[in-house]
Amino acid sequence: SLTKSQDEIEKMRRGGHLLSCALKPAVDDVAPGVMMKELEAIAERVIRDGGGEPSFKGYQTKPSDTPFPSTLCVSVDEEIVHGLGNRDRKLNEGEIVGLDIGCWFEGLCTDMAVTVPVGEVSEQAKKLMSVTRASLMAGVDAAKVGAEIKDISAAVENFVKPHGYGIVRALVGHGVGHAVHEAPHIPNFVSDRYPHVPIEDGMCLALEPMLGMGGDHRVETAKDGWSILLADGSLGAHFEVTIAVTKKGTEILTPLPV
Repeated sequence: SLTKSQDEIEKMRRGGHLLSCALKPAVDDVAPGVMMKELEAIAERVIRDGGGEPSFKGYQTKPSDTPFPSTLCVSVDEEIVHGLGNRDRKLNEGEIVGLDIGCWFEGLCTDMAVTVPVGEVSEQAKKLMSVTRASLMAGVDAAKVGAEIKDISAAVENFVKPHGYGIVRALVGHGVGHAVHEAPHIPNFVSDRYPHVPIEDGMCLALEPMLGMGGDHRVETAKDGWSILLADGSLGAHFEVTIAVTKKGTEILTPLPV
């Protein structure tokens, strides 16, 4: 079912709190010279110590796929999502880095992401991150029982449009809870290709705008087979929260640590 019971939402609330607690020390440790795999190790330890299981590590879309190798996605600059967190790669001053993480807790999963600066970054990079985060919050505000998924899409798109950034179209937000990715698809743009889905009491959704500074929406897959890169090579930013939409209102289950 697309909806979750009050009991399931309570479990996702606890799992989301754990996830936020796992992301925070990784975010706090982002600095020039830090290795990606150090961030990965910190986040994974907090999840496991808190009684959770990483939901990305070992993830496969179908059984023949190579399992995803890391707990944390660490995506730098033009890597918009799915950068491997277990790489022996140092972060460099001036880069921006997306940290995306998910966990299973008491049988349900949550998902979240932030993009943060490595040391001092350009004003343009700061603006890209700030607009991406604010577009996510515009989407959260539009998520109400009785509205439609396309109202979330419109809210994000309308917020981003004046800034001229590219909105990634090949990847979209999604339902979450019983699986890492569930129906419905939640695009960050309005399109007739997606069905009209009413937002119902008890829906749990992962909203995640992905924006490219260069204004192009196209992406390609890196040689590692996982990392998704902006085709124009420009900087990308990604923010994500898991929300529960009920008649009482909309709640962010994965509070952003920054």
